[in-house]
Formats: sequence, C-alpha cells, structure tokens
Amino acid sequence: MSELRFTLTDVAGVRFGVSPANETVMSLWALAEPARYPVHLPWTDRARATLRRPEVAGRVRPLVELTLPRRWLPDFLTPAARPGVEMPEQLDQIAATPPDVVVRDLLATAPSRPLRPFGRALLADPAGLLPQLVEALRVWYDEAIAPDWPRMRALLDADVAYRAAQLAEGGTGKLFERLHPSLRWLGDRVVSDDPFERDFDLRGRGLALNPSVFTHQRVLWNLLEDSMPAGAYPVRAVGTLWERGPEPAGDALARVVGGGRAALLHLLDAATTTTDLARLTGLSAGNVSQHLAALHAAGLVVRSRAGRHVLYRNTEVGAALLRAARGG
Repeated sequence: MSELRFTLTDVAGVRFGVSPANETVMSLWALAEPARYPVHLPWTDRARATLRRPEVAGRVRPLVELTLPRRWLPDFLTPAARPGVEMPEQLDQIAATPPDVVVRDLLATAPSRPLRPFGRALLADPAGLLPQLVEALRVWYDEAIAPDWPRMRALLDADVAYRAAQLAEGGTGKLFERLHPSLRWLGDRVVSDDPFERDFDLRGRGLALNPSVFTHQRVLWNLLEDSMPAGAYPVRAVGTLWERGPEPAGDALARVVGGGRAALLHLLDAATTTTDLARLTGLSAGNVSQHLAALHAAGLVVRSRAGRHVLYRNTEVGAALLRAARGG
C-alpha cells in the first residue's frame, strides 16, 4: 500500500496531461503479453508485424529490453506530461536526463527483475548510450503509435475533460475516489492499494495525472524527490478505442438519421466534447456541431457545461434508439 500526502498547495496543484511518451513505453507491455490486454488485440496484431521487420526490431531492441512485462519502469522514461505536450518535446526531455538520474532509475528497477544486456550497458555508460535509447523510443512511436495516435489522443483528451469536470464539481476527494477502485481519499492523503509501499510527501509540488490507454490494472506512480510527481491511471471507455465506426451504407440507424449523426450517437454513451467527437469521427468541428444541434433538437442528446467545456451525452431516448439499432 502507498500513501501520497497532500498540503493545500498540492490539492490546488492537481492537474492533468496526456503523455505520448508514456503510451509509447507502456504499449510494449501489451505487445509482450497480449492475453493480459485483450482489448488491444487489433493494435497488437499490427504492432507485432511491425516489430518483426528487421529494420525496426534492431533499432527498438534497447527500449524492449527496458520494458519487459512485470518489470518496474525506469522513471525517466515516463516523465510527467504538461497540457498539450507533444512527443518531440518529451523526447528532448528524456534525452536531457542527467547520467546520475539514469543510473539511479535503472538501479531502482533491479529488485523486480535483473537488467538485460542493454540495461547493464546503459548503467555503465549512461551518457554514451542514452541517445540510442531515445532513438529507439522515437522509432517505436513513429512506427507503432503515431498511426493510431489521433484515435488514442481523442480518448485520452475526453477522459481529461471528464476528470477536470469531476474536480471542479466535487473537489479532490471526489476525483480520487472515482479515479480508480484502488484509491481512497482520507482528507489529506491518497491511499493506494498497490504493492509498492511508498510513503511520499508531495511537498507543495502538486501532482500530474495522466490517463493511459495501456495502464489497465492500477495507478502507476512516478514519485521521486527531485522531479514532478505523477500518476498514470487507466483511461475510461478503453473498450471503445478500437471499435470501427458505423458504416453509413450498412447501419440501420445511419439509414434513418444519417451516417454522421449515427456515428456521434455511437460515441455518446459517455459525455464527450465537440472537439473530441471531431477527432474520433474524422468530421470537421463545424459538421459535428451541426449534427449535435439536430440531435439535441430531436431530444436524442443532452448537453451540460463543465468549466469551459460543453459535454454532450445520449438521452434515454437516444440510448434506447441506439440499443434498438444494435439489436439489443
């Protein structure tokens, strides 16, 4: 069990971000043990074929050796994400990791499993071999993550909007109690039911929270005395990530309300913003707004405001229509 102790400054410093570096690193867990990540099988099938290509396998091997299943990750590989951060910026941040931090983080993983050859070499020459690891991370992102990143990013951004609304409406306690079943809020601390046994004082630095597609069992903490505290938690609605959108020609609902509006109804089981709907469907924001206005006028969706965001969700009528179209 771990405990994270908060001051009032830390409570005010809880913030959200999306980390492409985290997703790139953690995706290799799903690739190595696909049976534990069945929801991602459409992706793992493609990613395995990518990793079998000789020109990819050799360049990615350093990263693969450091991300074996059931191994603790070196914390410098999963930096806390600021809002709007992109992969090139995170690669630069990782490349600038001081050698002593690389060594410290590698040694911290040793209790879980011994280091593989590249890990041992990196431990002996962190300054010389860190660029090779950063290149492996860049190649894997470009080859395996970037083609699906708009879809992943839309799901992650939608979760951020949802959690930010929870925080604004119910405060820190409500946020953590609903973030994951393993977490409890005790007024001035978060208690995490995990095997890590950490007792950590945030000391006014706040906490960066990153939803993750490839984190599925518990919240993973990045807690070091000299860096930004962070936690990666399982994203909501991950089961929708690889669903194909409804085909207008073959979908009964699409024939009634139109392909674009049917696509939106399929995505509005959870509250979602116009921006996220545009990313998920590939429609322009203007088209999404027009479709939502028509669905709202018909009583099929409802809208609510959460801070600066307007969220849309199916009404009971819209949900019933959707169930009928799905054969339920």
